[in-house]
Amino acid sequence: MKQVKITGTELVSSTIALGGVPLGSQLNEAESFALMDAYIDKGGNMVDTAEVYANWLPGEKSISEITIGKWMKARNNRNSLVVTTKGGHPVMSTMEIGRLAPEEIAEDVEGSLRRLQVDTIDLYWLHRDDRKRSAGEIIETLNKLVKEGKIRYFGCSNWSADRIEEAQSYAASHQLQGFSANQPMWSLATIDLSTCWDPTLAAMDNAMLKLHLETGLTAIPYSSQAQGIFTKLAEGRIAFEDISSIYQSEANRIKLDKVVKLSAEKGITISQVVLAYILSHPFVSIPIIGSHTIKQLEDSLKADEVRLTADELAYLNS
Repeated sequence: MKQVKITGTELVSSTIALGGVPLGSQLNEAESFALMDAYIDKGGNMVDTAEVYANWLPGEKSISEITIGKWMKARNNRNSLVVTTKGGHPVMSTMEIGRLAPEEIAEDVEGSLRRLQVDTIDLYWLHRDDRKRSAGEIIETLNKLVKEGKIRYFGCSNWSADRIEEAQSYAASHQLQGFSANQPMWSLATIDLSTCWDPTLAAMDNAMLKLHLETGLTAIPYSSQAQGIFTKLAEGRIAFEDISSIYQSEANRIKLDKVVKLSAEKGITISQVVLAYILSHPFVSIPIIGSHTIKQLEDSLKADEVRLTADELAYLNS
């Protein structure tokens, strides 16, 4: 797999990251280890996780982090990985109440260090924003953690473009480290978050895309395959009315036809077209894939070999 440098950092990542949501929960420990082993064997080096994965299920909390920590210790491979995780997520029952006070961020970082069994986190994400707090205060908190050696770089997830700009402006004017990357919901699919139960999510929109294009900020998007809807719809495994409401638009019906056509023309799978869409933008983009099986993993990782032309991107977007 190719490698790219996360803009403005010393971190070199594989072009595709492995999603850690199912690790230790939907997949047991042996299955999780096997999936991560296969990913590493193909040249991958970044497994995306979070303190909150998969706390919505019964069983041990933060099980994804715990499983990744056990795997890194068993394989003795921490130094060959970009170790990354997310914190600052609201309590599930009170999603409207932010958790980005300095002591809350510090508490989450300490917990993640312990569960991942590492001394420092290479790339630490704030999982949500809290507009009641100034971006400057949050940047100061994160820089304190950098100075303490607990994290090296940090990014934001589910932040809007204006809040990212506020944070970056504060960091620049105070000679502090700013966000090194952004993790939005982003895929080829058109997204309508007005139908989503969670109002704290943020997707790539025109303002955010403009920010990435103008600044070169690295994007490491989640849901980069849109829950596999294009593959599932093309194969008849699901009806359009049964996909997530955020994707039930006429625009995605049209995009489905285009994806199927482009897939046939290029001789690649639909999932590879979908991932190549992210990989082909003119700023560093590292899609996070949601593989549950090694077969799915191998199919998705082949997208590393595909790049779409400007005309093909325009065709998919038109």
